[in-house]
Amino acid sequence: MSEITVGAGAQKLRARERDAIVQSLRAGVVPRRGHQHIQVGRAAEVGALIQDLDRVADGGSALRFVIGDFGSGKTFFLHLVCSIGLEKGLVAAQTDLSPSRRLHSTGGEARTLYADLMAHLSTRTRPEGGALPSVVERFATSALQEARERGVPTRAVLDERLAALTEMPGGYDFAEVVAAYWQGHDEGADRLKSDAVRWLRGEFATRTDARNALGVRTIIDDASVYDHLKLFARFVRLAGYAGLIVCFDEMVNLYKLANTRARNSNYELILRIVNDSLQGTAVGLGVLFGGTPEFLMDPRRGLYSYEALHSRLAQNRFAADGLKDLSGPVVPLAALTPEELFILLRNLRHVYASGDSASYLLPDEALVAFMEHCSQRVGDAYFRTPRSTIRAFLELLAVLEQNPQVDWHKLLRGVELVAESNPDLAPLESEPGASDDTPGATAGGGDDLASFRL
Repeated sequence: MSEITVGAGAQKLRARERDAIVQSLRAGVVPRRGHQHIQVGRAAEVGALIQDLDRVADGGSALRFVIGDFGSGKTFFLHLVCSIGLEKGLVAAQTDLSPSRRLHSTGGEARTLYADLMAHLSTRTRPEGGALPSVVERFATSALQEARERGVPTRAVLDERLAALTEMPGGYDFAEVVAAYWQGHDEGADRLKSDAVRWLRGEFATRTDARNALGVRTIIDDASVYDHLKLFARFVRLAGYAGLIVCFDEMVNLYKLANTRARNSNYELILRIVNDSLQGTAVGLGVLFGGTPEFLMDPRRGLYSYEALHSRLAQNRFAADGLKDLSGPVVPLAALTPEELFILLRNLRHVYASGDSASYLLPDEALVAFMEHCSQRVGDAYFRTPRSTIRAFLELLAVLEQNPQVDWHKLLRGVELVAESNPDLAPLESEPGASDDTPGATAGGGDDLASFRL
């Protein structure tokens, strides 16, 4: 049994936390809180990422590509790592890539990605996001306190602390904006504070607006997103946090780009992030990418199609026949074992009952029968894609809760399986300017997964 298995103990859950977990999982999305109640397995993978978090907290850098099949739990894993990072004093930011949010672009998609990251910035005291103002406030307050202790002007302390940032690309204006926030804080000018936060969030669309509001000549635009992430990682350390962890999920959206030039431009920026992380030049910054095997290994559209990335991310040739190597940039998520899946079902039953064992709707015997039923109807897909299994089990519990007269034996036999195809393997739409991709070409093969309907 995994050493990090958490869940079905004596701890009881508040109704608010219980409902948030159950509703999120039934909808197929990851809950914002309560990961510790349902996490099972993958102890080696979690341990490797915890070492990365410690390295970032020590002023180093880290980079990981979390790779798993559709529905295998990548997003849950990324959220779990970020929640651990928050407990270690890191600041975390998470976002999903989409057609309107990319790492590299010329039409505002990269700036939109940055703005979404800043909107979802989290700290231990603000795990739900929206923590950017409190981070800046903490920096300004600590500078004010130091100035009082030393008997010097606060601006002198600010300039002293921010001096290291001015040597980085975009750092001078970044420091000026932070100083403007302190000025607004000191003078009670809420508009100035608000404009400073808007600039730091990447919400200014033109340099003219930024100059009129803050007196700076630059903004966070498509070309400077990564530079400002490195700046912000250093800034949060100046504010008293351990560092910054950034999670980019749904990386398959880059793989879906039919325009070869746009796709390679994004891969080129990923290569820059890889190089900076492996060389340790991104101080206090950890970057996590979540994607499918196709995103990584497809030789025509995936990261492996970019030769420089292929050479850096290739699997260790000795890690075969069940052997693992989690020291490289790529972390493949292993399928859950039957034992781990059983523990997961117990944890879900425990959460559904709000932690009260007397309110369990199913005995352990039913959990085993549910697993056997899934195995007979679906095969090993329910091990590889726990999301579908989780949703099915919670639907079963919901019916039993609302219909207590129903025998679970009979109900389980009536479960109907409905095929659910992987949307990441759907035909790809072509874009103008695609040079070597056939319009409408499919992204590759793959078995259909299964969902459940009662």
